Amino acid sequence: MQSVESLVTQIQGLSSTAADTAALNNYLKAAEDSLRSDSTRLLSFLDQLDPSKHSLGFLYFLEPCVYGSITKERASTLVPIIAQFITSCAPEQIRLASDKFITVCKKLKDMVMLLEAPIRGVGPMLTAIHKIQPSTEHLTPLHPEFLQLCLLAKCYKTGLSVLEDDIYEINLPRDFFLYCYYGGMILIGQKRFRRALELLHNVVTAPMSSINAIAVEAYKKYILVSLVLHGQFSTNLPKYTSSAAQRNLKNFCQIYIELVNTYNTGKVSELEIFVQTNREKFESDNNLGLVKQVVSSMYKRNIQRLTQTYLTLSLQDIANTVQLNSSKEAEMHVLQMIQDGEIYATINQKDGMVRFLEDPEQYKTCEMIDCIDSSIHRIMALSKKLTAMDELLSCDPLYLAKVGRERQKFDFDDFDTVPQKFNI
Repeated sequence: MQSVESLVTQIQGLSSTAADTAALNNYLKAAEDSLRSDSTRLLSFLDQLDPSKHSLGFLYFLEPCVYGSITKERASTLVPIIAQFITSCAPEQIRLASDKFITVCKKLKDMVMLLEAPIRGVGPMLTAIHKIQPSTEHLTPLHPEFLQLCLLAKCYKTGLSVLEDDIYEINLPRDFFLYCYYGGMILIGQKRFRRALELLHNVVTAPMSSINAIAVEAYKKYILVSLVLHGQFSTNLPKYTSSAAQRNLKNFCQIYIELVNTYNTGKVSELEIFVQTNREKFESDNNLGLVKQVVSSMYKRNIQRLTQTYLTLSLQDIANTVQLNSSKEAEMHVLQMIQDGEIYATINQKDGMVRFLEDPEQYKTCEMIDCIDSSIHRIMALSKKLTAMDELLSCDPLYLAKVGRERQKFDFDDFDTVPQKFNI
């Protein structure tokens, strides 16, 4: 069994080149039991290692220190050490022991939550993602941890930084479920409902052999965001949705299905009564704030319907029709909808009349052309990616073996040849 002192010497001598670091990794793997048994002493030896030069060795020493239950006092000691290590470490070294790096980072999240200071983990976790991620297309096990910290610390804009990347490579389904669920929540917090709906849709329709709690919670928010964004929701999921989701999701979300039915009546008073009656349930699901936005969206939908019928209408008539308390409240709703681009209208302050207008967008400005061009390039890149993945799959031995077994069930030689001509 190697002493800790001799291991420190080996780390200091084998951290300069890629070949040395690879050899060091094998050496440290063989000494893992020794490090685990000396875990109480390891923290004191970290001062002899430079986290930027001896990243791999530092990681092997640090990981045993975070095992087991951690007290607040120990967390207070370890959090700054781990944060500094993540900031300083060399990516090419820590990727040789990525599982250990992920373990340490996840423990960092647990410790900052124990200290009730999630914001202390946001920056280091984002840095950790960038250091362990082969490319921005890869989803790492640290993505969900980072997004959860952003939610707890209310750092929504920081969370958006990883949600803007297109993800194509996924290792564990649970990471994908949590990434989309937490990401959807962050986007809801930023009122970016369209993108939030996409991520929640990914959770609901993802392949699953049995229903899981993440999908159920995502489905609840999926319903609410659909109502806020589109003013409607269909319980018919796409055909590619798993049978487990098709059969069970609605059963776990009955109160939300009833909310949809009440919303479809178009009567604000009935919707408000329903929400108030079931307030405790929505609150326990942490969805009450979003449900209130659903109620608010009904006023918008009813105002939008008026634009399809009238060219001009008084603010008082709008207030009466959509069940608002006053013309002033109607004016505030109309102004907000104009600002958000949800309707096109002008308000005459003298007589309190609202004139509804056509969409002024002519789709010929430089900004619109740039937007369309960007979308086309993104679609082309996605098409190339799908083609490459299809070619890779078609050469996969496991896939070919499965296809071969399926084909054996249907031997076409057993069927008569289809005649080329029919005698009538």
